[in-house]
Amino acid sequence: MPPRPGAAPRRPFGGALAAGAYSRLLPASVPMRWFGAAIGFHMLAWLALAMAVPTWADWHGGLGWPLAALHLVTLGTLVAAAIGASVQLLPVATRQGVRWPQLAGALWWLFVPGMLAVALGMGFARPEWLAVGAAAVLVVLLGWGVLLAANLAGARGMPGVVLPGWAALVGLALLMASAAALAALWLGRPLVDAWGRDVLRALHAAAGLLGVMGLLVLGLASILLPLFALSPLPAERHQLVAGGAGVLALVALGASAFAGEPAGASGAAAGQVKPLVSLALRGTAWAAAAVALGMHLGMMRGVLRTAMRPDLGRAGTLMRIGWSSAVAAVLLAGIALLHDAGLLSRPGATVEAAWREPLGRLVGVAIVFGWLLSFLLGVLQRILPFLASMHAAQALRTALGAPWAEAGGAKAPGASAAKAVGAAVAPPTPRAAARPATRGAGAAHRAPTPSALTHDPALAWSLRGHAAALALLAAATATGWPWLAALAAAAGAAGGAALAFFFGVLVLRLRRATAAAEAEAEAEAEAEAEADRPAGA
Repeated sequence: MPPRPGAAPRRPFGGALAAGAYSRLLPASVPMRWFGAAIGFHMLAWLALAMAVPTWADWHGGLGWPLAALHLVTLGTLVAAAIGASVQLLPVATRQGVRWPQLAGALWWLFVPGMLAVALGMGFARPEWLAVGAAAVLVVLLGWGVLLAANLAGARGMPGVVLPGWAALVGLALLMASAAALAALWLGRPLVDAWGRDVLRALHAAAGLLGVMGLLVLGLASILLPLFALSPLPAERHQLVAGGAGVLALVALGASAFAGEPAGASGAAAGQVKPLVSLALRGTAWAAAAVALGMHLGMMRGVLRTAMRPDLGRAGTLMRIGWSSAVAAVLLAGIALLHDAGLLSRPGATVEAAWREPLGRLVGVAIVFGWLLSFLLGVLQRILPFLASMHAAQALRTALGAPWAEAGGAKAPGASAAKAVGAAVAPPTPRAAARPATRGAGAAHRAPTPSALTHDPALAWSLRGHAAALALLAAATATGWPWLAALAAAAGAAGGAALAFFFGVLVLRLRRATAAAEAEAEAEAEAEAEADRPAGA
């Protein structure tokens, strides 16, 4: 029935995004390969932090294991997961075919060794290793940029995803340029003499954390959370306002890198008063980021308030940790800005300025480990079983070539999208997770549910490990005590190992479900051939 005159148009339903998704699925190995790399580098990041404990308190941004641990999270974990999510989810959300799946798979083989070379080059302070790895990773990022641009150019609708997506591409270009310049600087061959290390580091951080990952999270969360919670998508005008504010924050923060030396992060004198232009740009970036975050959190709250499944389980807990950390990061950055403007310190006072450097580091911890990593882990807990279930259903459909039922028993394609996707994204329960991933042949063939593919206890330990590691890392950053950093590394590594175990079980159960579908198809084919054979033959 058409809407009444003057009535607000009905917003798209999150579950409807999965309608027709089977025709846009990449081969299972492509996204799973990228998500597996993200999970592996996540565990290696905590091990690198353990290696960094002896130099933790004295590190000020140079080569070493603290830098390696940071990049294993940002580049190895966040970017790898973003590549896997974007190449699979953007075609689904924007209703277009998958482009160049072979390229998405091939880039992985260059990314993993390149990332390992980057981490080892940073950890052992070997610039030549770092340069080789950086060259490989830059090629991968360029290829990802091409794939992302092709998806965005062919998008139909979804302006709240497309706008931050294009801005993230601009951030990706700045990230690549600043990374190449930093690698050349460490090799003793600066590309641009006028840009010092501090300027490049400030630009690199702004482009990577806010430009690439921050804007992608703003865009993708607007479709992922409604998909998980079965809720209408946020209003497009709200998505555009949040995306526009995020773009403004990126532009202002990137410009501020050239207007003055960043205090605290570069080891500049504590309490130094910034140039007026730099402070104005940073203040603009802070205000725009606060608006973007406020709009985003308001939309996410609205999604959960109108959701059919508002309880997202442990994944929801991780997302809420991420949102709380983002709020903390904005508040801490505001305090740091006031301090740099001289409003929280007196000339010559050393007591008030003593906390400026750890305050800047706390902002970084809240953004990287608190917001981005927590939200990513929550997404992985939901999207991995969901994708695995879809691939198992696709394998069953291909093998049998007969009427079958999707995950949860909703018949395809006649059932409503809400019912089918609701079963597919339901939070895993211990009882459901303990059931076998496949069932015997029956009247209706059924693909395994996400719950049947999930090892729930592993996810419980992963959440505990991450929460403990985040709290301990924040305490270590605030106090400078290395033993707290060691405890954070141990807790994080334990949580990472649990997540890796969950992923291994998921892949194993997916393979068993696929093999069972193929065996069932062979058995049915043999039964049909036996029935068609003449009597007495």
